[in-house]
Amino acid sequence: MGKIPVGLQLYTVREDMGNDVPGTLKAVADAGYDGVEFAGYFDYSAEDLKVILDDLGLACCGSHTRLEGILPEGLSETIDFAHALGNKYIVGPGLPGEYTESPEAWRRTAAIFSETAVTLGETGLKLGYHNHKHEFEQKFEGVSGWRIFFDAASDAVFSQLDVGHVMRADTDPVEILNLYPGRFVTVHIKDIDETKTDVFTGEGLGDWETIFNICETTGGTEWYIVEHENYPIPPLECAKKCLDNIRGMGR
Repeated sequence: MGKIPVGLQLYTVREDMGNDVPGTLKAVADAGYDGVEFAGYFDYSAEDLKVILDDLGLACCGSHTRLEGILPEGLSETIDFAHALGNKYIVGPGLPGEYTESPEAWRRTAAIFSETAVTLGETGLKLGYHNHKHEFEQKFEGVSGWRIFFDAASDAVFSQLDVGHVMRADTDPVEILNLYPGRFVTVHIKDIDETKTDVFTGEGLGDWETIFNICETTGGTEWYIVEHENYPIPPLECAKKCLDNIRGMGR
């Protein structure tokens, strides 16, 4: 397969986005990113954001979408916004407790996501779920909530695996990436150190050569997406340092 593009999850630069959306997106483009994943739109319309992205040569590589936008009553608005923005990837970034409190709840949630994935697929969109550490720490007779969900969900529901959060849960991301070939359509590239604090990609605990190799062979990965949540230097500088390190690893 061809080289996988690298995007930035804009939560990384959320304060900058809150102050200056066009200027921040330009800085992301200038840093060398291929695209951006949204976590809120800062009162901009999809059409206006699309103009900005096109002018900067940035693609939209996803949008974190609250559950209300994935359930049937909010889905039409989500689809319309995604099409206007040029976004193909709708990602659920977390769920209320009643959707995850038991194996049965996880399976019901998987059924909802599976049904929604069919509707989105008919319009050219894809649906994924983004993990935090608790989906792996939560165990039911030794099986994680994350595993219960993806065992029950259809193959049309992809995993946006957050590598850093997997490691925060003392779980091996290499083992996880080998579980569901083809279902890791977008992957959050986040590295951590022994204290479970974000560090620049390639400077922490991640076995990145193996992770990248799985993504590029059996993972079905279409985008790498950098996310950095702790800032030893200003957020935009963190984002650039992570990307420079990824490029230094040949990606």
